[in-house]
Amino acid sequence: MTTHSELRLLPWAGPEGKPCYLSTDDSDGHLSRLADHTEAVQLGMAAGLLEHASEALHDAEPEELRLLATMLTGALRATLRVATSRGHRLATRDLAARDGDDEGPRLPASAFG
Repeated sequence: MTTHSELRLLPWAGPEGKPCYLSTDDSDGHLSRLADHTEAVQLGMAAGLLEHASEALHDAEPEELRLLATMLTGALRATLRVATSRGHRLATRDLAARDGDDEGPRLPASAFG
């Protein structure tokens, strides 16, 4: 079985806002679990903020709207980072499956003509 070391985009930024990556084959390691937990918290906060925004838009003052827009921007940035990270990991798993890393049934090349 071939192993693919995947780079996981972490749900936090490094110095100067640059992306941080984790190189691991272990999805159950300490940093992987911390990243999973952080992603869950970020998504939960984004959902709560969205609900608050839906209610507040009707009668918010301009200063409140600016604060809300700032918070929504941060939540959207975090959500996009989570989506990008998860998309990359799905693509890596799909590539691994095509390369024969899955343990499902295999057909010989002659079966495809």
